Amino acid sequence: MLEELYDFAKHPVYILDKNNNLQYRFRKLIKLLVISLCLSILLLMIASTLQHVFQLEMGKHAIDDLFKDNSAIVIFILAVIVAPFLEELLFRGPLLFFKNSKYFPTVFYSFTLIFGLIHLSNFELSTEVWLLSPLLVAPQIGIGFLLGFIRVKFGLVWSMTMHALYNLILIFPLVILKLLDIEIE
Repeated sequence: MLEELYDFAKHPVYILDKNNNLQYRFRKLIKLLVISLCLSILLLMIASTLQHVFQLEMGKHAIDDLFKDNSAIVIFILAVIVAPFLEELLFRGPLLFFKNSKYFPTVFYSFTLIFGLIHLSNFELSTEVWLLSPLLVAPQIGIGFLLGFIRVKFGLVWSMTMHALYNLILIFPLVILKLLDIEIE
């Protein structure tokens, strides 16, 4: 899997995987999901360590307001259904229009980068946030690459599914804490 991702990263090409076996596709999806979660956790640990070592103040994160202002059900619907659907439609949907274009690699990486940078809006913009921005959105750029990969190989519904599962895994513990009325700090 890692070699396939590496080859794709070197030269992204829009080629559907002809293997339509659902078990095969779900295995690939799960592998990509595990890779994306491991990558995100590693990058978040690095960012957190830098934040602690250099005593950087990152301000409030958008997730704080999401949890303060909404019920657990609304949070679940927004994070696991609405965001994956809309973001995949916006950032991976248009890849189809460039599948036979020599510009596909540029378009693919542009959408991946923009997807990551859009997530800077989750932070209160400050000097610290701007300085650490490449690291802060690196998890989203990484997952954006993997979502683009599965979109190109299996189709848009698969990238939506992977995105929803990724968000579900990350948000589920927080939703449980919200349901139990346990303060998140």
